[in-house]
Amino acid sequence: MMENIRIIDAVPDDAPIIADAILSAVGEDIVNSLAGDHSVEDVHRLFENLARRDDTQYSYLNTRIALTEEGVKAGVCVSYNGGLLLELRKRFFIEARRILGWSISEEEINSLPGETSEEEFYLDTLATLPQYRGRGIGRALIEDAAQKAVKDKLPLGLLVSDHNPDARKLYDSLGFKQVGRRLFAGEEMSNLRLKTTQK
Repeated sequence: MMENIRIIDAVPDDAPIIADAILSAVGEDIVNSLAGDHSVEDVHRLFENLARRDDTQYSYLNTRIALTEEGVKAGVCVSYNGGLLLELRKRFFIEARRILGWSISEEEINSLPGETSEEEFYLDTLATLPQYRGRGIGRALIEDAAQKAVKDKLPLGLLVSDHNPDARKLYDSLGFKQVGRRLFAGEEMSNLRLKTTQK
């Protein structure tokens, strides 16, 4: 377990590491699906642009970064009030049209299921750099997100793939409970929630 992990607010210049975290968290299959005829670099550029903005779910404003004792940025967590998703994701589709050539209509966007809801504070993205895994950074970032959830008086919610048993084991150990299933990027995933209380 790593000692003295410090967690700080992200700034616009952290956009590249936020994009790295998002691509790592969603996995290669989803990244390739998002890219379509475009490159992984284009997908990275999409998320980097979104991270620099203040009106997207992937904004630096919704992001916290874990630092090692030496001040190295070793982990990223993006979280926000789930009730804001539909408004926050509009910019995602605008940028996906521009960068990846998506031809999705407003009607199609509005009919897409949300991966979260107003019933939870959503932990959207959690990633630790490979060389720092197993040292408590993911756990520290989850605990930090739970404190953000407390301020909104909501449980902390997330989705976890059936193909990621290590993540599921971590969430179970922290007290998350399954409350249902939700679709994300065409895959049905487990929706887990953690009751949050003021410390």
